[in-house]
Amino acid sequence: MARELLTLTRRSALLAAGALTLGAAGCGRKAEEPPPAKAAGSPQSLQSAIDGDWRSPADKARDAWRHPAESLAFWGLKPGQTVVEFWPGAGWYTDIIAPFLAATGGKLYAANLQPDPADPAVQAVIDAFRAKLEGARRRYGEVEMTAFGPTSGPVAPAGSADLVLFLRNLHNWMAAGIAEKAFRDAFAALKPGGVLGVEEHRADVGGVQDVLAADGYVQQAYVVQLAEEAGFKLAAASEINANPRDTKDHPFGVWTLPPVRRSSPRGQPDDPAFDHARFDAIGESDRMTLRFVKPAAAQP
Repeated sequence: MARELLTLTRRSALLAAGALTLGAAGCGRKAEEPPPAKAAGSPQSLQSAIDGDWRSPADKARDAWRHPAESLAFWGLKPGQTVVEFWPGAGWYTDIIAPFLAATGGKLYAANLQPDPADPAVQAVIDAFRAKLEGARRRYGEVEMTAFGPTSGPVAPAGSADLVLFLRNLHNWMAAGIAEKAFRDAFAALKPGGVLGVEEHRADVGGVQDVLAADGYVQQAYVVQLAEEAGFKLAAASEINANPRDTKDHPFGVWTLPPVRRSSPRGQPDDPAFDHARFDAIGESDRMTLRFVKPAAAQP
């Protein structure tokens, strides 16, 4: 699963005011505290982060399917916020969020895979992500790496986050039996009134939810149920990432579609004779885009 995350999780319209706060002095007034440190050379608006030349052409090509500007605007990302991104994978969304937060005095917690000494592939994902951040610290700022997994601790200090993001990973957590924990950990990290943003492959309405999400698709009603059981309230749902062409009946589940384009069962060699044309024409999956809120009266 860790290797697959490198492909699957290559995770706006908000314009950030990156203006510096001016210190006031004189006339007996106490000078204002200096603003939070900002990473030099980082983008002062979310759109400039999306347009950043550090993002690969392949990642930018997926903007047409993932709609980062619209999605992040829907979830309410703002300058200077504290954000938690669960399982960032190779950093598709991190490449946008981290530079924006670094430039505007915000903070990003990257809750990566929980280390597993028995699985070197997991450690490889963690090490690659850490190297990416450390290799461009001026761009990404001081991202704090935490962990999320079966026995992990807090993903961020309790009640510290303005926004938590689940970006196309809920099906993985269902398969691992840790979906409920993900919602509980997100709830604990958020401030009262904070937002949980969810992007997930969407199953057709009316079927019986496979609790392991073997085909990668999840019913929207099931996601709402899990969130509400953890204490969240559904604030809004959007069709930003909908794809009505997705028939959701693919031979290798959602991974038959781009960007994974699987041509054989998991763990088996690629089938060079597999015809991708029909699935490539569909594009990326149909996805729900949800915004949940931690009630203002709730405690961490």
